Amino acid sequence: MTTAACAVTLALVPAHHTVAASARTPDKQPVAIGTGGAVASLDPYATESGLEILRAGGNAVDAAVAVAATLGVVRPYDGSIGGGGFMVLRDGSTGKITTINSRETAGSQVTPEHFLDPATGEPLSFTEARRSGLSVGVPGTVAGWQLALGKYGTMNLAEVMDPATMIAKRGFVVDAEYQARTQDNFSYLNAFTSSQDTWLIDGAAPKEGTVFRNPDIARTYELIARDGADAFYKGPLAKAIADAVTNPPVSGTSPTEVRPGKMTTEDLASYRATELAPTHSDYNGYDIYGMAGPSSGGTTVGEILNILEPTDLSGLSEEEILHKIIEASALAFADREAYLGDPDYESVPYKGLISDEYAAERQALITDAASAKPVASGNPWPYDGGAGVGLDLAANSPAGGQTTHLTVADNQGNIVSYTFTIEGIAGSGITVPGYGFLLNNELTDFSFDPKHPANAPAGGKRSRSSMSPTIVLKDGEPYVALGTPGGSRIITTVLQLLVNHLELGMPLPEAIAAPRISQRNTTSTELEPPLYNSPTVDALRARGQKVSQNVVMNNATGVSFLPDGTMLAAAEPERYHGGAAGVVRPTGAQY
Repeated sequence: MTTAACAVTLALVPAHHTVAASARTPDKQPVAIGTGGAVASLDPYATESGLEILRAGGNAVDAAVAVAATLGVVRPYDGSIGGGGFMVLRDGSTGKITTINSRETAGSQVTPEHFLDPATGEPLSFTEARRSGLSVGVPGTVAGWQLALGKYGTMNLAEVMDPATMIAKRGFVVDAEYQARTQDNFSYLNAFTSSQDTWLIDGAAPKEGTVFRNPDIARTYELIARDGADAFYKGPLAKAIADAVTNPPVSGTSPTEVRPGKMTTEDLASYRATELAPTHSDYNGYDIYGMAGPSSGGTTVGEILNILEPTDLSGLSEEEILHKIIEASALAFADREAYLGDPDYESVPYKGLISDEYAAERQALITDAASAKPVASGNPWPYDGGAGVGLDLAANSPAGGQTTHLTVADNQGNIVSYTFTIEGIAGSGITVPGYGFLLNNELTDFSFDPKHPANAPAGGKRSRSSMSPTIVLKDGEPYVALGTPGGSRIITTVLQLLVNHLELGMPLPEAIAAPRISQRNTTSTELEPPLYNSPTVDALRARGQKVSQNVVMNNATGVSFLPDGTMLAAAEPERYHGGAAGVVRPTGAQY
């Protein structure tokens, strides 16, 4: 790795041990304006890796994979090669918007009864299901990287993974967020011998200010760099993944039974990432491109925007705007639960859900008073050219899964908005022994109750996701790209970022920093403290809205394209200790 800011000086120490930090971390700032390319992520090491690739002549796709690989080292509990994700990208040479689907799949032996307790016939608790091999889907991240690079990149896996590999070898300075995530998920990590060996230092979380090394992930990255995705999906590594799922390396300290999962080496060898057409909706002259199934993000964000579009939000008070958002979100989430699943297994009325005609039908249900929630789903099928059935499903997985998001743009018009994950923070808690990465708990995004077939488990099926990477064009030209982690709150956060930036005129950094709400067709709407403790909450209650306080929501990143031809990269200023934004050639301008 050539970037001096990421170099650290270390004495020789045993694998995974830490020493006191003696070198500075890369610069960390939430906003950067300039030219030549822009990167925004949750971590300064990752942002610097992306900038390094751009400076070396790589494009936005090359840089995005470099950022993602580095996040797998320095933010391993959020997203890594043990999981999957969704990438929305713009090809600068053609202007085409496309998407890469690297969502995890269920093993071929998985059935709709996957999460039922054999002894009782009842669904397992979420915690017991998660801390087990049952929760692990076939990872898709590496296949997604290879597909994106092969079709739209200019560098190979070896080149773009090199910055992350060097950081894994040399080490990185542990920050407060890394220490907190380790401590908060100690019970998951401590339940498996391989995770104890990889992530814990003398049985505890690494301390802020020390340097942490992960030579196992470095060797894994070198293997993938040398042999491509086949190194992950075939051979010894694939066998190690399948073995960890079917025979988890338990330590004997788990507070719940650790159940074996269902995955074979054939499941890994047959995995394929796919390229899909994006969702597209028009909002007040902006073209909004998002992710289609098995993500529910593009359709649900699009439906909410379509419901809101007839209203001039810029002329309303804060309380009136939030009331409209709450009501529109509840209606769209009711439809999400009823209709969204893996389109390879279920019929999904995509066209109907984001049609203006259906939005008008749903918008007509909104009054000045709060609706009783949860609300019922509607029927988009007449606007989709056919007849179908909505199932009015109950939400299954908790809202708080973490995930990670990055946004990259280059000076050739290539843009990447990429959200990837291992689902919960630390995923299943299972580390592949000797390979240095955690396995996902993505199958818990399926409905545990087999009576809900649209999102019920099945062999080879992908579970419904909320990930909502987004690219926005205006008059055919790039305007903004953004996204966020955060479970099902991803959708409500992306929605508010777009409303704040496109409708209310906030610069992207202000749109990201603004306090948020989340209504997902539940009895109460969550508010962050600045809103919950403001007079606005009294006005919402006067309308009949039920509200509750949520401490913090998500950590978004984005890139906006300014009228003077410069790019503005923006990350969280404070949430989760903030993110990191950078540009290739800073101009020193202020937004």
